[in-house]
Amino acid sequence: MVAARVGSEHPVLQGLRQAIEGALEGKHDAVELALVALLARGHLLIEDVPGVGKTTLARAVAKAVGGELRRVQFTSDLLPSDVLGVSVFDQRRGEFILRQGPIFANILLADEINRASPRTQSALLEAMNEGQVSLDGQTIPLPDPFFVIATQNPQDFAGTYPLPESQLDRFLLRVRIGYPPPQVEMRLVLDGHTDTARNVPNILDPGRLVALQREVERITIDGALAAYLHALVLATRTSPLMSLGASTRAAMALGHAARARALLRGRQYCIADDIHDLALPVLSHRVRLATQADGFVPTRDEAEAALREVIGRIPVPL
Repeated sequence: MVAARVGSEHPVLQGLRQAIEGALEGKHDAVELALVALLARGHLLIEDVPGVGKTTLARAVAKAVGGELRRVQFTSDLLPSDVLGVSVFDQRRGEFILRQGPIFANILLADEINRASPRTQSALLEAMNEGQVSLDGQTIPLPDPFFVIATQNPQDFAGTYPLPESQLDRFLLRVRIGYPPPQVEMRLVLDGHTDTARNVPNILDPGRLVALQREVERITIDGALAAYLHALVLATRTSPLMSLGASTRAAMALGHAARARALLRGRQYCIADDIHDLALPVLSHRVRLATQADGFVPTRDEAEAALREVIGRIPVPL
């Protein structure tokens, strides 16, 4: 990914980025992608091995943007009602009342989401797609803004359930964090403090965040860039490396993510790099390789390498 030109960034968002990077040093790209998902009204899936800062990034984003944060540790025995809520009978009133679950928050941290059963995973589908929850015949809107940050371990870890395609499609971006730079890791070892997200300052409030999300919708993409984006999507559908290409919703997601990145970098218009650099994290979890049709399950690196090859064949407009 191309390094950000920090000096030209949106002033409020520059402060937001710096606050989060204070908790996750040396991970500029991961922080930027998290903010892109947030500004684009999407949701973020952080996939990596344990102990590299997935939960730290999620907590740092939540503290910096304000609003109510709820955290759910997903386990194999978690039920949909543990996330959404449940109706209980109030003997004093003589009626059922709804006890809302942790999903009724501005930011939901779904920790290790792929340790829950598919039934519980599916409880998030309506909330992530429509910003509402249906319970006992009622349709209840969720707070605005509503942002899901989910973490998951690689699928070959014991006790995990692969997220179905419909669930993956609800996440705007899938990112990985990776190990910190050696000098940062050494400093963490010497310091001994593990909760680096604790001191992240509050930069925004929910109302200001919603206003920034509306600004994203006013960012322009010209015809040449729209044609480039469409060419990338078409390439995933026609490449012999792919058995399932990107959908129309995936194309729209890439366009919206590109707009959010442009705003983050202080522009009112998109450039080719916005689309090119985001194509992999937006599309990689929305396509299937041809080898998967034969029962072969590729690693994430293999899947991304194939998609990178497809993307690399499309000329980038100047």
